[in-house]
Amino acid sequence: MSRNLANLLVPTALLVSSLNNSPVALAQAATRDVTPPVATMMAPRDESIIDYYFGTAVADPYRWLEQSDAPATRSFIEAQNVRTQAYLGTPLRDELRTRLEQLINYPRTSTPGRTDNYFVFRRNTGLQKQSVTFMARTLDAEPTVLFDPNTFSEDGTIALSSTAFTRDGSLVAWGKSVGGSDDQTIRIRNVSTGAELPEVFENMRFAGLAWKNDNSGFFFSRFPKPGSVAPDQERLNHKLYFHKVGDDVAKAALIYQRPDSPEMSVYPDVSFDGKWLAIYESIGTDDRAGILVAPVDQPGEWKRVLEVSKSRTSIVDTEGDTLFALTDDNAPRKRLVAIDLNDPAAEKWKTIIPHSGDVIESVSAIGGKFVVTLKRDVQTVINIHARDGTLEREVELPTVGNASVSGRPDDSEMFVSFTSYTYPTTVFRYDLKTNEMKVWFAPKVEFDPTAYETKQVFYGSKDGTRVPMFVTYKKGMKLDRNNPTLLYGYGGFGVGLSPGFSAFNVAWLERGGVFAEACLRGGDEYGSGWHDAGKLDKKQNVFDDFHAAAEHLIRDGYTSSGKLVINGGSNGGLLVAACVLQRPELYGAVVAEVGVLDMLRFHRFGTGRFWTVEYGNAEASRPMFETLFAYSPLHNVKPKQPLPPILVTTGDGDDRVVPAHSLKFVAELNFKNDKNPVFLRYDVGSGHGGGKPLSKAIDEQADVFAFMFKSLGADQASTRPTQPAGAKE
Repeated sequence: MSRNLANLLVPTALLVSSLNNSPVALAQAATRDVTPPVATMMAPRDESIIDYYFGTAVADPYRWLEQSDAPATRSFIEAQNVRTQAYLGTPLRDELRTRLEQLINYPRTSTPGRTDNYFVFRRNTGLQKQSVTFMARTLDAEPTVLFDPNTFSEDGTIALSSTAFTRDGSLVAWGKSVGGSDDQTIRIRNVSTGAELPEVFENMRFAGLAWKNDNSGFFFSRFPKPGSVAPDQERLNHKLYFHKVGDDVAKAALIYQRPDSPEMSVYPDVSFDGKWLAIYESIGTDDRAGILVAPVDQPGEWKRVLEVSKSRTSIVDTEGDTLFALTDDNAPRKRLVAIDLNDPAAEKWKTIIPHSGDVIESVSAIGGKFVVTLKRDVQTVINIHARDGTLEREVELPTVGNASVSGRPDDSEMFVSFTSYTYPTTVFRYDLKTNEMKVWFAPKVEFDPTAYETKQVFYGSKDGTRVPMFVTYKKGMKLDRNNPTLLYGYGGFGVGLSPGFSAFNVAWLERGGVFAEACLRGGDEYGSGWHDAGKLDKKQNVFDDFHAAAEHLIRDGYTSSGKLVINGGSNGGLLVAACVLQRPELYGAVVAEVGVLDMLRFHRFGTGRFWTVEYGNAEASRPMFETLFAYSPLHNVKPKQPLPPILVTTGDGDDRVVPAHSLKFVAELNFKNDKNPVFLRYDVGSGHGGGKPLSKAIDEQADVFAFMFKSLGADQASTRPTQPAGAKE
């Protein structure tokens, strides 16, 4: 889910005088020169399509746009793209693309993973469409290419979607996907020879995979083969199988299924010592998974460790018949427990690392230790504990930011990946015996990080809840409310936001922009309670948190309504679309990327049924219908309501949040007020974001920034050659 000022025709006097007024007058003035006008390309409405929800009639006049391949839909998309490119086609757009390409053109390397015999990592030399996967016997040895997705297709739209190595690294099951689709095809490769085994697994959407330690085969989960069941059953009845290497794919043995609960998904995990097979059972995106454990050679001899929907619990390590697990059971900010498989009842769990004021984000078993990653007001702290839970030391990090660790139980070192808003992602090696941390890979980006600063601020939401936000800008910036400001948010699915570097965002900052990231309820920044406070019937809390973030930025002088653009993707696309309809006077522009926008029918599209645990289901109960209907962007567009400029993005390959959401929303916006500057950017070659080739990502970001700057009244191109931020003139 991606993260990411009016027109030259608008007089400067108007820009200045509008700072304390609603931005919509500027927005409409900024698009008077756009051709063709909306009125000449209005989408046909079918007023006969009406659904009834508990006695309430709801029209759906653009249901025909749900057929993305229909000729009428393609004509609508093409006309909208032409109009959008006419708006974005300014000298600034080309300049931004050049600068974005310069900024991203630096070598990048992922944190290495380890098998018994190889280190594995991804690397991009700078402008490669897809990163290349390498392997090396040691980190000092010259690596060799294992996968180069740039050879999969000329345009880079076929991506390496997954890899699962045997413990010794001799075999790897690997998947590739086309055009950003969640669907993937999985094959098996001999790592040393590069030879592909004959087995091919098609239609492996959301497939879990775990090898046995003897390399004889792997456990995997999948949905029914498309065409073998009715279309509405293709994402039900997830089952677990075992495939023996060398056998026909069709002969995979069924290991586990839940015919009593067709919406249940099941995912396998094999313990590091190879002794235990665990199954996680979950409903939709609910991370309160059930857990069953059996000896790996005796699947079916299950011991129930946890019932579904009881707590958020995941296995960290095993030791004999003991599981070590991270859980929020009686601990909303989580604790580490030991579970005796001979008596696994929750009331018998033994606490190893207790619940505290900090949120335990992860626990890793590395080198005979428990390495604990904490969030302290959304900033990372890494602690190292003995196996009995005793705290031994805190790892010193470079500055305030976000870090993650990787390593195996038999390692003597771990890797620490660290990043912040102006600190490019750097990988360190940490020696667990000497406690020394040294840089393994540090990127060199053409910008001066000392020219910028980041502040963490806290503000009160509508109900008084204290919400954190990070604000990054040029040092010495005047708080005169005249700074173009990009406010980003997500607020859902327990996905927390934290400090992270984006080379693309540098292009925004160096032009005097402010970047703000609000850590809204619905994420996990403060544990499971923070998530639960922003889901289902409490979703309005997320929107209120976002409105309050905007008000804080304006009140403290960072910006004004006319200079404030909001941006979010997927669930974040829902966030910004709902917010601009609720408070249009508060925002100067909106970019809603691949958003969930039809909240009454989302569960009928793509993978939408998985999200009912987060959003609810309008067909399930009157209260849930009333909640969703109250904020669904598609159903809350008001006739003749003046809105700021809105850019909606989607693409053909998005089978997660299908394009119908965006298409219907744009059509409805245009119909209700054809004077509003609403634009659709539709990419025929990409999807929800995953696997997008770098060249397409640069093109898209150039369009997004061009839209933002133009809509906020700061679209003048430079009169000098582009230079890195901080360069001397």
